Amino acid sequence: MKLDIRKHLLIASTALIACVPAAFAQGVLDNYTPVTPELLANPPKGDWLQWRGNYSNTGFSELDQINKETVKDLELAWAWPMADVGIQETVPLIHDGVMFLQTSDGIVEALDAKSGDLLWTYRHILPQLNSTWSYQANQARRQKNSIALAGDKIILTTPDAKLVALEAKTGKIAWEKQVLDWKKGYSYTVGALIVDDKIISAISGCSIAGTAGGCYIMAHDLNSGEELWRFNTINDPENPEQQESWGEVPPENRWGGTPWTTGSYDPELGLTYWGVGMPGPYAELIRGSGDGSVLYTNSTLALDVNTGKLKWYYQHLPRDNWDLDSPFERILVDQEVDGETHKMLISVPGKNGIAFALDRETGEYLWSKETVFQNVVSKIDDDGTVHINEDLVPTAVGQPVHVCTSVSGGKLWQVGSYSPLTQTYYVPLTEACNEVTPTQSEFTAGNAVGSVKFGPRVLPEGQDNAGLFEALSVNTTQGDHLWQHRQREAPTSSVLATAGGLVFGGDAARYIKAFDDKTGDVLWQQRLNAPVGGSPVTYEVDGEQYLVVPTGYSNSASSIASAFPETPLPNGNGNSIFVFKLKTEAE
Repeated sequence: MKLDIRKHLLIASTALIACVPAAFAQGVLDNYTPVTPELLANPPKGDWLQWRGNYSNTGFSELDQINKETVKDLELAWAWPMADVGIQETVPLIHDGVMFLQTSDGIVEALDAKSGDLLWTYRHILPQLNSTWSYQANQARRQKNSIALAGDKIILTTPDAKLVALEAKTGKIAWEKQVLDWKKGYSYTVGALIVDDKIISAISGCSIAGTAGGCYIMAHDLNSGEELWRFNTINDPENPEQQESWGEVPPENRWGGTPWTTGSYDPELGLTYWGVGMPGPYAELIRGSGDGSVLYTNSTLALDVNTGKLKWYYQHLPRDNWDLDSPFERILVDQEVDGETHKMLISVPGKNGIAFALDRETGEYLWSKETVFQNVVSKIDDDGTVHINEDLVPTAVGQPVHVCTSVSGGKLWQVGSYSPLTQTYYVPLTEACNEVTPTQSEFTAGNAVGSVKFGPRVLPEGQDNAGLFEALSVNTTQGDHLWQHRQREAPTSSVLATAGGLVFGGDAARYIKAFDDKTGDVLWQQRLNAPVGGSPVTYEVDGEQYLVVPTGYSNSASSIASAFPETPLPNGNGNSIFVFKLKTEAE
């Protein structure tokens, strides 16, 4: 039996365009200009050109029309339903008054960012999968921020492991490239990073039975799709320490090491920074790696952007036995101390919720700070060596261990933001624990090799609130709690910090909230149709600032919903965007 993972194919021919009348599309598209390397390096404050707004992945906007005084006057300007169902983790991109919205199953839409009118739609034709390939089918429905703007093109990464370049003005295919073999299980779930004439991308599906031996960060030529370099996150023959860290496990029997989140880039150093996820199978008892640290899983990698060569690495969680992967955002922060610029990388990279600061030139460990309750890391030495709680390493198949945080807790894909105005890192977090039990299972095509059973998610002892919005004051020597906002429901969206002194974030209770960036006070909130998801972003058109908020189905909400049963989740999908602006005097 075959399963068409594009269940809602609405076009009659190849994956091209669903056009709307030219009267809508003309004008705003006529004024669209190329997104040059100079624009990506110095984005106009009224646009949102990249996943987190800039190469540093700060998630910060310089717009301040919507601020602490005016935020109370926000009202709905327009809304739009997304083109397909699935897990909602999207990030709208905006340039020259055009909004590009990517949704699950490789669908891209262009909208007039002022009016909400549809300009064009592209629907990628996906192959049929066998109905037993459940994990691989799910990959198509969990797309994250999977477009990038470059020149007059949009770069789409697809669930069937292709790069597709679309014409920004029409949505027509300029070129496409099959990067890896989807039949083995490879797919894309995150978008690319554009650096000059290169597309830097990271593949997913590395925990599927057919993809043993390789998980990759890659560079391709922007104009042709030709591969320029690739780096294997679980097999680095140039580093004997990396090879030894897998014990007796040869490369062809290694899984995991997925770079689940789009990297950042320092043009001055010529380095791109990527986080890497957990090893597979999840328990070392099953994967056969003994007490090896299994590099480069749960690590930060600094790669030369021109060659793909490794400059340095730092491992945040060695010997992961619990699927507490650490692949999330790496934020680049510059701070002046006594006239000297300190180039830092900050992150809450993984599910154990520990914040880290590294020197991004050398990879030197600077400091770490715990946020949510966790019991897997016992200590971190002054040199940054991380020690795990060995009492939580299962020694037999079927032996459960109680782990905090959980596979659904701590820091997930929801992205934090950094404000240079407050020198604070704002992070959405979830308190949760679960039992983890290693199992002996058959590896089958299209399915994950986790070999583990997770128990129900529960709150840590003595904790009544699943949700935490954390504000960490950041400097070169420490991170400190500026404020914490605890609430029953878990955060389900990334957060956005702005020059208006606000931090926007959403939750499972369907609220988008604006926090005071210095105190954590909630200055405005609006309840929407579904859990807030993806990444709220802000932009400006014709002198007016807009706030766009994605909503929809959320794994982050459903996995911990038992912790707040008084807040029922919607039965429907609800994938949409809501766009707000300030009331005008005429209104």
